[in-house]
Amino acid sequence: MKYRMLVAGLLMVFPAFSLWAQRAFTPDDLVTWERITRQSISDDGKWVAVQFTPWQGDSRVEVYTAADGKQVFATMPAGKFEFTASSRYLVQEEVPPVSLTDSLKLKKVKKEQMPMNVLTIHDLQGKTSWKVDSLKSYRLARKADWIAYQQGRKDSVLYVASLDGTQRLTLPNVSAYGFSAEGASLYFITADSLDGIRPGLYGWTAGLTQPKLLKAGKGVFSGCTFDKEGRQLAFLYADSKKEASAASSLWLSTGMGEAREAVTTATPGVPAGWVISPNGVLSFSEDGSRLFLGTAPKPLKKDTTVLDEYRPNVQVWSWDEPVQYTVQQYNLKNEQKRTYRALYQVAAGRLVQLADTLAPDIQLAPKGVGEWALVFTSRPYSLASMWEGRTRSDYYRVSLADGTRQPVSTADYTSYRLSPAGRYAYGYCAPDSCWYTIELATGKKVPVTVALKYPVWDEENDVPDYPAPYGVTGWTEGDERLLVNDRYDIWSLDPQGNDAPVCLTRNGRAEGIRYTWVDLDPETEAVSLTGAQVLTGFHEARKTTAVYRTVLGGSKAPQQVLGGDYRFGKVQKAAEADRLLYTRERFDVYPDVWSADLTCKKPVQLTHGIRQQDEYLWGSAELVSWTSFDGTPLEGILYKPANFDPSKKYPMVVNFYERNSETLYQYRTPEAHRSTIDYHLYLSNGYLVFNPDIRYRDGYPGESCYNCLMPGISMVESKGFVDSSHIGAQGHSWGGYQVAYLATRTGKFAAIESGAPVVNMFSAYGGIRWGSGLNRSFQYEHTQSRLGATPWSGPVRYFENSPLFLMDKVTTPILIMHNDSDGHVPWYQGIEYFVALKRLQKPAWMLNYPGEPHWPLRLANKLDFQKRMFQFFNHYLKGEPMPAWMKDGIPAVKQPYELGY
Repeated sequence: MKYRMLVAGLLMVFPAFSLWAQRAFTPDDLVTWERITRQSISDDGKWVAVQFTPWQGDSRVEVYTAADGKQVFATMPAGKFEFTASSRYLVQEEVPPVSLTDSLKLKKVKKEQMPMNVLTIHDLQGKTSWKVDSLKSYRLARKADWIAYQQGRKDSVLYVASLDGTQRLTLPNVSAYGFSAEGASLYFITADSLDGIRPGLYGWTAGLTQPKLLKAGKGVFSGCTFDKEGRQLAFLYADSKKEASAASSLWLSTGMGEAREAVTTATPGVPAGWVISPNGVLSFSEDGSRLFLGTAPKPLKKDTTVLDEYRPNVQVWSWDEPVQYTVQQYNLKNEQKRTYRALYQVAAGRLVQLADTLAPDIQLAPKGVGEWALVFTSRPYSLASMWEGRTRSDYYRVSLADGTRQPVSTADYTSYRLSPAGRYAYGYCAPDSCWYTIELATGKKVPVTVALKYPVWDEENDVPDYPAPYGVTGWTEGDERLLVNDRYDIWSLDPQGNDAPVCLTRNGRAEGIRYTWVDLDPETEAVSLTGAQVLTGFHEARKTTAVYRTVLGGSKAPQQVLGGDYRFGKVQKAAEADRLLYTRERFDVYPDVWSADLTCKKPVQLTHGIRQQDEYLWGSAELVSWTSFDGTPLEGILYKPANFDPSKKYPMVVNFYERNSETLYQYRTPEAHRSTIDYHLYLSNGYLVFNPDIRYRDGYPGESCYNCLMPGISMVESKGFVDSSHIGAQGHSWGGYQVAYLATRTGKFAAIESGAPVVNMFSAYGGIRWGSGLNRSFQYEHTQSRLGATPWSGPVRYFENSPLFLMDKVTTPILIMHNDSDGHVPWYQGIEYFVALKRLQKPAWMLNYPGEPHWPLRLANKLDFQKRMFQFFNHYLKGEPMPAWMKDGIPAVKQPYELGY
């Protein structure tokens, strides 16, 4: 025991590499890497909980004292966790070990016989914690120290307990339950009579010795929703499941009193032939005076007098249908459940229909405040979205008092939202690159950014489309000012358009710093101009991210409080204390969690995930620059292996998408990636990795890639440490297209992996993105594919940029990965690619993970992809033996039994 404690102590003092040599990653190592998947700070700022999760294996939760970084305890295997509102307790699920569940699955143990989770209530004041075995479900009162839970898969008893364990209720035969957002108001539903409990919906709150029956009935209760304070409970009820879709009514209970029926299909305001839909969401406004619900036309019923065998099964696609049929089919289930927002005025007992089939979509102010809503429809313009990639809409302001509506904007490309106080609609209009406000009380529409001397749109836009905005920070209290971003700074704008814009961050453009406001209080909608605020700032030249403090309405530029050669992120604040959490990272620095007060003068490191790196060879990242063939200055990142020796020659893999130089200080978590090489796997095994920026010229995406990439490779080669005959390239989707194009233009590469590529832009233009049902034409006319033309207006562009028509020029061995359920790029693009190479008898292999989408999602498939790609590059770039799957293939009859590694 003393020996084990001594070794443990040494490991805390000395890094692991002092005890044993570092080694290279293998693909199997990638799935064991632990990353931080969740971090949380208690409301009082005293406690921090962090979850570490490997890609495969058991998670661990560590709990720290925020002020000094001391670890209080750790649990493993661990599931989800949350602090209570009082900050006294941490409620955490403990899950069965993966090794146990895996062994039971191999033994064909039935799901209902598998071990269940355990819930632990940790008392952070050091008093006795307690557990709930065989956890079925639980709900925690968000603003009170009460919990409700059920145990056992078949047991329907609900237990309601105070977290200190001094009070507990036992409620039999409960089918559903939930707490209010604040306080400890609870509802629960019982299905059958048992132990003197009548079937129905009950309410309970702290202070009551027994629950109250709010609505008796054996029917269907749904949508149960408390108002914020827990004083009102709304729900839908129908006498039977069969009648629920067409005969539900809205009920309301106040103060745990007997519920009253508030709205039925016969209630004035409900459109004729419409129903109260159980598919709609019930929600109260913050003050509880308004209750929003969903109504809908009475559901259609199928003719049951005709046998299915006599009913034709046909789809009719029409040239002028507003919404393409494939999109209709993709959205079918959602459309069948579509509801239209209505409002129940609680005090007046009045229903107001807000949206309808003519204007089905709605925007409400946050928290349901204000006097107006915005309803809109894009249906008259939906057809053009097929090739434009965006759609226009007609907007109407609708009164929350009586439902009257007036048009405020027609055929508008702007996507409007409502301000926090509900005074304005606001949004960015792409065709004129301007932010607009609409004063809802008057319908007055104002372009509020025309007076800005700097653009609020993407200054580096390189697609044949209108530039996107830099974003919006928010609104000040009472909707007095709208805060929007340009490339660097945050600007305060008068939503009426009368006052001049004011730069709140002052020095962003001059210093080349892109400021972003950090929302430290999600409960508050407004941005303060008087209190201290926290910003992050990305320095364009250095590629670092720092943390700043500022008073946005003050006279000084933001003050840096955390900086250096790092990226800072995930900044959050304790709800009721001046204590921050944040992460700090670099390519070689794990994004561990730190804690500090608002001055950040004495930050404390909490986690030590970086210790995982001690075992492995790592590498370094550096910024490089060059000029493209057409004179454009470019940047990229060159990653070098550990123990780099400039006198040696290294194989190199070029991996890229569009622009990535801004990720210089980003930590790349080791992972069996779904679509890209893992940089650490290759660096630790003696590769260079080059990630260049690509900038595009409309109509010439392939040539743009060639013009940017090839001089970048030459620049790296000129440094003298690249094995020029052993350079590979890898890309996926848009990156997969680009490397496929490069293979037709140059023999520079010794091997290329191309994932889910488009090789025939003619056929891809008319393809369908089955993941959404959308046609792909907009991509070629306006967005990423960047041709800026149709096949009939610019056929030469389609030909020149399609690798398929130049396959005879390819001299590079190609590995293709394209899956048969790809919902982004049609699978037949990969097939066209492979068939062409096979017909020309050029070395090519294709990986298809059946049933997988645009990339493999199952961990086993991702790991398999990494292994095969690694072996592919090792063979062609390092001269290692060709694996069996490449040399001999894997016949279909052997595929279930052999992997060929």
